[in-house]
Amino acid sequence: MNPLNSPSTAADAQTSLLKGGIHKLNKLHSISLDMDNSTSMPVLFLGHGSPMNAIEENEFVQGFRRIGKDIEKPKAILVVSAHWETPGTYVTAMDMPTTIHDFGGFPQELFDVQYPAPGSPELAQLTKEIITSTDVHLDDKWGLDHGAWSVIKHLYPEADVPVIQMSIDYRQPPAYHYALAKELALLRHKGVLIVGSGNMVHNLRMVSWQHLNSVGYAYDWAREVDETIKEHLRSGNHNPLIEYHNQGKAFQLAIPTPEHYLPMLYTLALQEKDEDLSIFNDKALGGSLTMTSFKIG
Repeated sequence: MNPLNSPSTAADAQTSLLKGGIHKLNKLHSISLDMDNSTSMPVLFLGHGSPMNAIEENEFVQGFRRIGKDIEKPKAILVVSAHWETPGTYVTAMDMPTTIHDFGGFPQELFDVQYPAPGSPELAQLTKEIITSTDVHLDDKWGLDHGAWSVIKHLYPEADVPVIQMSIDYRQPPAYHYALAKELALLRHKGVLIVGSGNMVHNLRMVSWQHLNSVGYAYDWAREVDETIKEHLRSGNHNPLIEYHNQGKAFQLAIPTPEHYLPMLYTLALQEKDEDLSIFNDKALGGSLTMTSFKIG
C-alpha cells in the first residue's frame, strides 16, 4: 500500500489541514479582538502630488507630519491609491510589501527610498470578509506604490505601522466605489486608519510647468472646481461629488480621468452623520493640480 494512502497518513493529513484552518481562523479572530472597538479612527484624504514630496521639505509634507502627530497612532493602515487600478478588487496580503517606484525621470535619490513597513495578511483577510458586495482577491505581487509610501512615510517615518493597499476597479462607476467604501466602516472601529491618496484636481496634460513651483497658482476652472468640492465637503453634500461627471465643463477639465479622484470618494463614504471634516494643505500647483487634503473625525 502506498504509505500516502494509508488510513493513518490520510487521517494525519486531514488533522493537519484542520489545524491549519483553525490557525487561520484564530488569526482572523485575534485581529478582531486585538483591535479596540471603543474608539473610531479618523479617515484621511491626502493630495499626494509629485513623488518628489517623498524627499523634499515643503509645506505639504509638513502638513502630512502634523496630521500624523494629531491623530492616535493606528494599529494598521489601509490605503486606496490612485496608482493601483485593476479589473476587480484586490488587497495586498503579503507579510513585507515591496516599495514600488512606479515613475520615471526623477533623481536617483528618489529611487533609493525604501519604506519597509510590514504588511498584514490578517487585515487583508478581514477586509475580504467584511466586503460582501463583490469578491475581494488577495494579492501577493503588488506592494506599496508611491501613492501610498510617499505620504505615509511622513505620517509614520519609522515604518512601524502595518500597511495594506486596496485596488481601484477601473471598470466601475463612481457610485460603485462610494458604496463599496461604506463596507469598510467596521475597520475604523478596529484601529485601522483608512487613507485615500490622490488629488481632487489632477490634469497633468494642462500643467503649467513654469508655474509648477508657484504654490497657489491655479487656472480659473481648477480654482472653481476646488472651491465647489470644498463647499460640498463642508456641507456634507456628497451626491454632486459622486456625480462629478455631470457637473459641467470645469469638472471635465479638472478630472479628465477618475483614478486620482476616486480615492476621495472612498474617504467621503466613511463619513458618519455630523462627523467633523477639516481641510489642510489647501493649495494649487502648476495651474491644474491641487494638494487639498482633509481629515474626517
